[in-house]
Amino acid sequence: MSHKCQLTGKKANNAYAVSHSHRRTKKLQQVNLQWKRVWWPEGNRWVKLRLSTKAMKTVQKKGLQAMAASAGTNLN
Repeated sequence: MSHKCQLTGKKANNAYAVSHSHRRTKKLQQVNLQWKRVWWPEGNRWVKLRLSTKAMKTVQKKGLQAMAASAGTNLN
């Protein structure tokens, strides 16, 4: 399973880990992904998605159908 949000498409970010002596080594900043069961009223069922925490907030505000349509995700 890849580290990618199924609705927003968020994925890891390249960054530097900076030590006390200011040496830089490359690292990955992973997305905060959670498995979430979301009620889908149009389909009258629960849908299990791997979402970023930011996407969870947006689903609460906009609704699952609108988010899936903008992301091009098929909920079936």
